[in-house]
Amino acid sequence: MSDLVCEVSDSNFEQEVLQSDLPILVDFWAPWCGPCKSIAPVIEELASEYEGRVRFAKLNVDDNPHTPTKYSVRGIPNLVLFNKGEVVDQIVGAVPKDQLVSALSKVV
Repeated sequence: MSDLVCEVSDSNFEQEVLQSDLPILVDFWAPWCGPCKSIAPVIEELASEYEGRVRFAKLNVDDNPHTPTKYSVRGIPNLVLFNKGEVVDQIVGAVPKDQLVSALSKVV
């Protein structure tokens, strides 16, 4: 994981995500999830391309069960876009980069 993608947890989710000054895309993932591994480089690319405009975070669903339940995360990878503490978009699955760019365009 690069410096551009931070790790969040149940304990710091509110501070890091809900109180973020910038829109933030949270990648709900697990280490055993193949599609999660395949989309990780795309998340890294987007973090670089949107640096300063959108934050990016990853939350391990195995280690942090409370937050995924709160946001009805049933399948992973599950990418949830927050802006000002509210869910703006939710994308399930390893989707093409252009679909993520389209979602990000709603908040940039």
